[in-house]
Amino acid sequence: MRKIEAVFFDLDGTLLDRSASVLKFIEDQYERFRPQLSLIDKQLYKNRFIELDARGYVWKDKVYSQLLQELNIASLTWEELLEDYIINFKNSSIGFPNLHAVLGKLRQMGIKLCLISNGKTLFQMANIKALGIEGYFDSILISEAVGLRKPDIRIFHKGMEDLSVSASRSIFVGDHPENDVKASRSTGMIGIWKRDDYWDRAEADFTIDELVELLGIIQTGAEEHDQFSCFI
Repeated sequence: MRKIEAVFFDLDGTLLDRSASVLKFIEDQYERFRPQLSLIDKQLYKNRFIELDARGYVWKDKVYSQLLQELNIASLTWEELLEDYIINFKNSSIGFPNLHAVLGKLRQMGIKLCLISNGKTLFQMANIKALGIEGYFDSILISEAVGLRKPDIRIFHKGMEDLSVSASRSIFVGDHPENDVKASRSTGMIGIWKRDDYWDRAEADFTIDELVELLGIIQTGAEEHDQFSCFI
């Protein structure tokens, strides 16, 4: 049976409820720019932003350029909206249920924690601080800062080096089947998929719907990992 020494987390879609955060942000942004957007239906503005955003995989200069063009908005520039996004998104950051309770319990259990996220350094750090979770982690790796992006396995190895732990005693928790689960498992880590309905399945050792389920896996299930795996 293996003893778990470290848990690694993805950020967006795993700790940060990005879907809820984006909805709140775009609602607030429309209100901030209501004088310029008053002729544009609010729901249309929100829906089209979410579609163009493609779950965060399209950077916002392109999103806003396309949005302004499609909706024929001449009173704003994409630069203004992008600046607003960079400055204010953190104020809309929403964590998943039991976020602090789970991270706090893991620390009480003596488990080391690392956060590995793709994205812009200052932007992601602002969101992490807005969630109030920075202090739980022994290491935080943002792709822009380290020059590596998931699913590049080198960023996982960097995290393990920072924590001085082996892959066999480490868990990675993420929502993306390829970038998080498959990539981390390829290093020898236990890969846990935080289920996201956008994807039908992920080949994971364990699957959770809520963060709190992770505690049970660490206390019981992960010890039996060498004997079985669950493929979802």
